[in-house]
Amino acid sequence: MSANIKHCGIVDEITDGCIKVRIVQSSACASCKVASRCNASESKEKIVEVYDEDTNMFSIGDNVTVTASQGMGFLAVLLSSVIPLFLLIAVLASVLAATSSEAWAALASLGALAPYYLILYMLKDKIRSRLSFKIEHGQP
Repeated sequence: MSANIKHCGIVDEITDGCIKVRIVQSSACASCKVASRCNASESKEKIVEVYDEDTNMFSIGDNVTVTASQGMGFLAVLLSSVIPLFLLIAVLASVLAATSSEAWAALASLGALAPYYLILYMLKDKIRSRLSFKIEHGQP
């Protein structure tokens, strides 16, 4: 099993320190011969921002490979889904036990997510440095 996640793409835009790469993310059946007649096939175009100091090596239209580590993917899932879920359940259970009011427990558990996402927003630069993509010329 590979330790890296790779996507091929095309450089769409270059700004100071940021390269925007357009990748086509497709499901496994999107490359099937009968995908045009099937509703299950799916293909999405996404823009990935790659923060790099040396943007001079790339130009718009270049074929590139965008790489991310699997650990980065796990960290992203942890921050975006797992921690908020546990926070929601913990606050829901504790407020429900303290007040016996389902309405207050639901409101408090949803309200507890606001400070969590505010903290994530304030730490966005630190998180961006840990969750950054790498870019290479050419396609594998």
